[in-house]
Amino acid sequence: MTRYLRLVVIVNLISIASLRGQSFKPYEQKIEGTPVSFAMVSIPAGKFLMGSPSSEIERDADEGPQKEIEISAFWMETHEVTFAEWDAFFKDNTLPQSRTIDGVTRPTPQYIDLTWGMGRDFKHPTNSMSQQAAVMYCKWLYFKTGFFYRLPTEAEWEYACRAGSTTKYPFGNDVSTLKDFAYFRENSDAKFHKVASKKPNAWGLYDMLGNLSEWTLDQYEADFYQKSSDKDPLNPPVSRYKKSVRGGSYVDDPKELRSANRIPSEAKWNQRDPQIPKSRWWLTDAAYVGFRVVRPVAQPSKEEIEKFYAAYLK
Repeated sequence: MTRYLRLVVIVNLISIASLRGQSFKPYEQKIEGTPVSFAMVSIPAGKFLMGSPSSEIERDADEGPQKEIEISAFWMETHEVTFAEWDAFFKDNTLPQSRTIDGVTRPTPQYIDLTWGMGRDFKHPTNSMSQQAAVMYCKWLYFKTGFFYRLPTEAEWEYACRAGSTTKYPFGNDVSTLKDFAYFRENSDAKFHKVASKKPNAWGLYDMLGNLSEWTLDQYEADFYQKSSDKDPLNPPVSRYKKSVRGGSYVDDPKELRSANRIPSEAKWNQRDPQIPKSRWWLTDAAYVGFRVVRPVAQPSKEEIEKFYAAYLK
C-alpha cells in the first residue's frame, strides 16, 4: 500500500459501532481545566466541484483541472484558533517540555512577541506557527478531549468555504461585497482583526476568507488535482516545504481570497528567525498565517490516530 493510501485509510477508517447514536449537530467543545471553549459547526457530507473553471478571471494553473470530489461529514471550528485557545496548550504545565516535536509536548518559548502588539485574548487569532505546531495543538486537543482533531484537508477546506456555492467567492462574484465578509489588504489597516467580526458564510463559518490564511494537512503540489482521489483526497507529508495554505489574509489582494486559490508555504516565512537551527514551531515572517481545526464524524481507532499524528510530527 502506498504512503498516500495508508494515510487516506488513517483519515477515513472508522469503527461502525462508534457512530451508533452519535448526534451530528453543532456543539461547543470545552477544554477541561481551562476557561477555554470553542464552537464547532456541522459540515454535511456531499459532493462539489473542487478548483476553479478555466473561465474564472485571475485563475491560477494549480487550481485545476476542476473535478467533482466527494467529502465525508465533519465538524469545523467556526473561526480561527484564538490566542486564548492556543495559550491553554502553550501554558499547559502538565505536558512535558521538549526541544523537538515528539510525543505530547508544548511549544518552545516564543523569541519575539508574536501577538504583534494585539494581545493574547479570546478574540484575536493566534498566528505565526508552523504547520507542525498546528498539528501538535490538534494532538493536544485529542489528549485533552478524547476526540480526534486535526487540520482540514485542502478539499475539506474548500468544500466548507464554498458552502454550496460555485462562484469566485462564497457570496458570489462581486468583489465589492468582499469587505462584508473578510479583512484583506484594502480594509485591514495592515493588521489582523478579531475573529468573527465579519459576516459568516452560508454554513456559519467566519473568516474563511481573509484575516489569516489557514494551514491545511496537504503537501502542496501544483499538479495534485491531476492525480488526487475523487473521495476525501489527501496529499500526505513528504517534506517541510511546501504545505498548502488557504483563504488569503489581511495582507492579500482579493485575487488571493478566492475560494479556489491555493498558497504554497515558503522557507522565507521564517527567514528572520535568529535561532540556529531555525525553530520548528514559529514563523517570524508569517504573522498572516493561522489555522482552525476539524473533527471528522468518522473517528479512527486509537492506533490509527497515533499513526496519523506520527506521520505529521516526525
